[in-house]
Amino acid sequence: MRDLLSVPMFADLVQHLRSQAAALNRAPLLNLQAPSSLSGVLAMGQLEAACLDAGLMYSRRFYPSQSHRPRDEPPSIVRASHGLTVALMTEESTWTSDEVTLDEGVRLVPLATSVLTGDTNKNLQGALDVVAQAAALAALLAPNGRRVRLLRPMASLGMWLGGSLDTSMDVFHNLMIHHLNEEGTLRLVPLPEVLEPKSGMLPNVSDRRVKKLTKAWEKMNVEDRAQAMSELTLPCLTNTTLSTPRLESLIWCRMLVGEEPVDLASQLSYLQSEWPEDGAEQKRHASDVLDGWLASGRLWSSPATD
Repeated sequence: MRDLLSVPMFADLVQHLRSQAAALNRAPLLNLQAPSSLSGVLAMGQLEAACLDAGLMYSRRFYPSQSHRPRDEPPSIVRASHGLTVALMTEESTWTSDEVTLDEGVRLVPLATSVLTGDTNKNLQGALDVVAQAAALAALLAPNGRRVRLLRPMASLGMWLGGSLDTSMDVFHNLMIHHLNEEGTLRLVPLPEVLEPKSGMLPNVSDRRVKKLTKAWEKMNVEDRAQAMSELTLPCLTNTTLSTPRLESLIWCRMLVGEEPVDLASQLSYLQSEWPEDGAEQKRHASDVLDGWLASGRLWSSPATD
């Protein structure tokens, strides 16, 4: 794996993350806590993988997700009487790194950062999500760990779940997925090269039309492919629920791990549709999903492959 901290949006946060990694390494026990949401599972999985690979003792706790708390109620983090409290606060608003200290344990929250883009060196402000931070910490704790490598392809998925892609082109997301692609962790492919994409993710586009294009794709030249993809995209443009950046990602940059037939965006969509409404059931489900992910490296599997 290539150094995740070399991705430009990590530049302002390298020392902050190294300090957190050192604190995690020193602790006799890590009390990992995250919301019982899909983003909580994604962040928790990265750190649990590192703990298992590095032989670090840890416990797991899922607290009620934002949908089960009053709007002004903070996350129910339990301060550990023994060991280090590690709060993976994926549902928080953006903080600055100066606001995050080690006084009450390690807290992972979305952190403000910036990157210089293009030849103009324009300074683009944004937030680095908790899943990406957890993946960076995992690589620091167990750089050659088997489980860390297995879960690495999902390092960008917190950004996919976030709202940035719904408003504008998310440079941070693009930087992350291209880093993972260049290191060989995942492949970025157009929709017709995904064997089993989830249906219904492209508004106003029938499964039959996608399958027809997939069947013809291999024999098409570059110009024909571009034309066909433009025609496939056209019906989606009348739908206001899908942003142009997210649409472009779903059309041209599907994330695939190895030879898996289902891309990661489809897997997330399946998981979201299956997530329970009940608070207690959410906690159980989150643990079950995480256990399966750590054991197999697969975030989601169809019933036929279980």
